[in-house]
Amino acid sequence: MQDKPLGHSHDHGHHHHSHTHAAPPGPDVLLAGRGLSFSRGGRSLLEHIDLDIDTGEIVTLIGPNGAGKTSLVRVLLGLERPDSGMLHRRPDLVVGYVPQRFERDAAIPMTVVRFLTLGRRLAPHRIVEILAEVGAAHVADRQLAALSGGELQRVVLARALVRDPHILVLDEPVRGVDHLGEAEVYALIGRLRDQRRLGVLLVSHDLHVVMAQSDRVLCINRHVCCHGVPETVAQHPEYVALFGDAARAFGIYQHTHDHAHGLSGEPLPPDAAAGKNADA
Repeated sequence: MQDKPLGHSHDHGHHHHSHTHAAPPGPDVLLAGRGLSFSRGGRSLLEHIDLDIDTGEIVTLIGPNGAGKTSLVRVLLGLERPDSGMLHRRPDLVVGYVPQRFERDAAIPMTVVRFLTLGRRLAPHRIVEILAEVGAAHVADRQLAALSGGELQRVVLARALVRDPHILVLDEPVRGVDHLGEAEVYALIGRLRDQRRLGVLLVSHDLHVVMAQSDRVLCINRHVCCHGVPETVAQHPEYVALFGDAARAFGIYQHTHDHAHGLSGEPLPPDAAAGKNADA
């Protein structure tokens, strides 16, 4: 797993003023950005963002409203053109995208099966398999407009899986889902990552649940405030400044791995794990 220096140290508060050149993307990188800056209408929305998403890892993007999260997603997906910086995509990369808002029109009758097959031919058994994979087999013949928030989210996720993507990009995937449903959706995303060896970029506000599922967290507020494994980010002064002291409590949500991480998220050899101090 690649994790690059993002042009700041943890010792000072002006992270976005000094920029080291991050290393080029490694062989497992699906999607990467280097020095991405983006503005609209004369207003700077992103400043010198570095980001990697590797095969089989969940990277969570957090930040306050207006921090530029959705803008960064749009730049990474090629929907917006950055003012400066470099985008790297693995050749033939297939992206499954779940947008922040999916509007249903109750006046248009459409079953779940019809929705999944819009614009593509899918064998009936494949539809059944994909719906079962996201825990939504029971809604196949239901009208889209009749689904609950959690059911709709699973169906939209199934639609993103139809193309057998290498990477899932999920922008606020639990909007309109109750709290119990949130944890289930995130657990489902974790299972999909494990079973399909997907890379996942998750944009979210639901920090405590997301932290438990994430391999790395990137906290942005136009620039990168801090990044690394969840335990490190949760204790970082800029993170706490953005989300309040209650944010520190999220540090207790540890995730288990067969390897340890350094403070910036890079895997450590097993013998270094014992000496790891997540609060350093």
